[in-house]
Amino acid sequence: MRSADERPRAQGGDGPGARPLASAGTGGFVERHGLWDERQHVAAGQVRRVIDELGLDKVRFSFADQHGVLRGKTLTREAVPGALRSGVTAPSSLLLKDTSGRTVFPVFSGGGLADGRFAGAGDIVLVPDMTTFRVLPWAERTGWILCDLYHPDGTPAAFCSRGLLRGRLAALADAGYDLTVGVELEFHVYRPAAEGAVPVAPGRPGAPGPAPEVAPLTSGSQLLHEEGLDRLDDLVDLLYRGLTGLDLPLRSLELEFGPSQLELTLDARDAAQAADDALLARAAVRQICRRNGYHATFMSRPATAETASSGWHLHQSLRHRATGEAAFDPAPDPAPSSAPGSVSGSAPREPLSPVGRHYLAGLLEHAPAATVFTTPTVNGYKRYLPMSLAPDRVVWGIDNKGAMVRVVGARGEGGARLENRSGEPAANPYLYIASQVVSGMDGMARRLDPGPPTTDPYDAGARGLPGSLDQALNALDADPVFAKALGQDVVSWFTTIKRAEFARYLAHVSDWEQREYFDLV
Repeated sequence: MRSADERPRAQGGDGPGARPLASAGTGGFVERHGLWDERQHVAAGQVRRVIDELGLDKVRFSFADQHGVLRGKTLTREAVPGALRSGVTAPSSLLLKDTSGRTVFPVFSGGGLADGRFAGAGDIVLVPDMTTFRVLPWAERTGWILCDLYHPDGTPAAFCSRGLLRGRLAALADAGYDLTVGVELEFHVYRPAAEGAVPVAPGRPGAPGPAPEVAPLTSGSQLLHEEGLDRLDDLVDLLYRGLTGLDLPLRSLELEFGPSQLELTLDARDAAQAADDALLARAAVRQICRRNGYHATFMSRPATAETASSGWHLHQSLRHRATGEAAFDPAPDPAPSSAPGSVSGSAPREPLSPVGRHYLAGLLEHAPAATVFTTPTVNGYKRYLPMSLAPDRVVWGIDNKGAMVRVVGARGEGGARLENRSGEPAANPYLYIASQVVSGMDGMARRLDPGPPTTDPYDAGARGLPGSLDQALNALDADPVFAKALGQDVVSWFTTIKRAEFARYLAHVSDWEQREYFDLV
């Protein structure tokens, strides 16, 4: 977070009558339950100074729901001190809904969830993480802050995905490692065919209505075409200014293969920070585009994406916690001193260290179950196609972009890393990364071996990834590692939501069915 004197002054600044933000004070929910450390208290003081100096009027207090979608409240300047003392309340049922906004648990009777903590659709408390505060570049005099979720008794909320990731990273730290994550997100941007009201399903206000009608910005098939990206320079500049204005570590904006398809990449960072980055980047792209007459979607395979679906390639590597050294880098093969012309420290034959191989083997072992978290939507499974640069088999390869896991060897200043190419860009970043930690740690604990790398990533004889969300849910139910690591309550909560979502999908009469059968039979 930039300090107050580093941030640009908001339009209007501290106008006449602007009052300094009151101190957060003491004695509230946050202090009573000891929810902030010294770093948070220092950041809170800095945030108050930024709000005063820039004359901010509003602050958004947001959290990631189970789908990786931001929820929360916008508070006025006067209400912010109270929120810093005692958090912001919201209905706990927000954690129990599928993607349509439908609550899938009997909340008024409690439904047996988390020892009855969700009974009556009571409150959860959003406690701001002061280190995440930002000033929105596209909304006048508005701040933005991410929150962690707690129950009213001060205990962490049972189904806070941000908290679940931090729990897995703490377990990894106890084992002596830290995780570094790099993010590559593909997405589509269109021009709406018509401006106007939000589509609403007839007779069902609030339910998902007809998708907006859109027109493509590019024709596709010209990967990384410079002139193609130049035609989108206004859009690229909007995204660049918005994302960098949020202090996100934007590395590139690229023209992808599909019509209207782009990709953004973010510098590798500590895993918890990288998850926050991905969450904010997606929300920023959608909001910036909407405000400027575009429609952006991180849906994996929109109806217009007939040549290329969108994926989320997750790069990951471990560091030794004690030394900070790369844990996946293999030791160089010593050259025999008697060999004529041999050079000491020649390049290694193995692309990974033993730790890296065990971690990789864990990703492969638990890939079917982890797919619920890497690809949590019905639509994402339509991306798993052979010969498409999207994986459909549980295999690994050395710098092979058809494999589910691509091993990228150490080169230059970058250490060896694993790139999981199976994820969809709509995945909840916290659960996606947590699933990798759970899988990799089990591989390390059991010293699993990944076997040899593939030279044919679409080999029909190789084990396949789940072909549908239903198959992935069955795989998760059959894999006890996730229930042991995350808790059976967490697995049951997530699978119940996703099964309800899948059941609605099966009950829907599709356009394909109508075309296929309505006239024929």
